[in-house]
Amino acid sequence: MSDYQPTPPPSTPYASAPTPAKSPILSILSLIFGILGVLLSLFLFGTGFLPGAAAVVLGFLGRRKEPQAKGMWLTGIITGFVAIAIAIVVWVVLAAIVGIAGASSNY
Repeated sequence: MSDYQPTPPPSTPYASAPTPAKSPILSILSLIFGILGVLLSLFLFGTGFLPGAAAVVLGFLGRRKEPQAKGMWLTGIITGFVAIAIAIVVWVVLAAIVGIAGASSNY
């Protein structure tokens, strides 16, 4: 008899594919709404308040549910608050302009 013993085949010839990572959709939406809110607040008379508020809400939800996407939800929260602040400043300036124009008109 010989000393040769065949080795058994491996139990699984191929490694199983890793499960795909769940995409951080809340954080991505927060980032998009934050940027959109800043742009709308700057260029369309403070209309970026609602997208800014949505960015803040989605950012805080993303912070709780998607901690791995910290850069995106944090940027969404910051840009959301900036959009809200710019919108409020634009509204106050427009109200002041309308008030001054109304007070100086001669009827």
